[in-house]
Amino acid sequence: MATAVLTPDQLDGQAARLHDTQAWQQIVTGWEHTAAEPAPAAEPAPAPGPARPSDWRDLLSVPVDRLIDDTLRALPTPPPHERPLPGRLGAMLPDRVHLWRRVGQSDLRPSAHLGYARQILAEWGWQNTPYRLRNARGARCVCGAMVSAHRLGYGSLNTVDRAGAWLITELRAQGWPGLIGPWNRHPGRTAADALALVDATIRRASLAGQ
Repeated sequence: MATAVLTPDQLDGQAARLHDTQAWQQIVTGWEHTAAEPAPAAEPAPAPGPARPSDWRDLLSVPVDRLIDDTLRALPTPPPHERPLPGRLGAMLPDRVHLWRRVGQSDLRPSAHLGYARQILAEWGWQNTPYRLRNARGARCVCGAMVSAHRLGYGSLNTVDRAGAWLITELRAQGWPGLIGPWNRHPGRTAADALALVDATIRRASLAGQ
């Protein structure tokens, strides 16, 4: 099955278009806040009867299901499943060579996909050659790491777009008005900056349940 080949500009553009949609803004606006629970309708007073033991649930201000859901959403994304990346030679090979690794792989949340992209940046290296996903040594830019993670079987193209939109959301929060590519190749940018950006985005997406 043919797989689309993304360039840095295409990935930037797709993520930016998704980020700018009204639906996406509704998703990310107020993600760190919890809406107040609507007040329950008044119930008639129970008929007098023998006193019953107090229930610990009566002490809660929100339903138990709500507490469980909020707790699960706040948990950080677990680290990537132990599945070693190809070695240095694998990093230098074209991504299409690794497409077989997609067979049988399920889709992931954006935060989990970004966790694999971070692993690629850490193990294969980061680079900022303009308009290039990778260099001759196999090091990737941020967008290149995301595309390579997809080719290695970690997330669908839709997940890549959503992960890119979360990256742009984090960049906006940090005051960067442009796209991922220009940020990646900005003068003075370092590999530590790239890893820190991905880490911050993983936290943001994880807290939003993504």
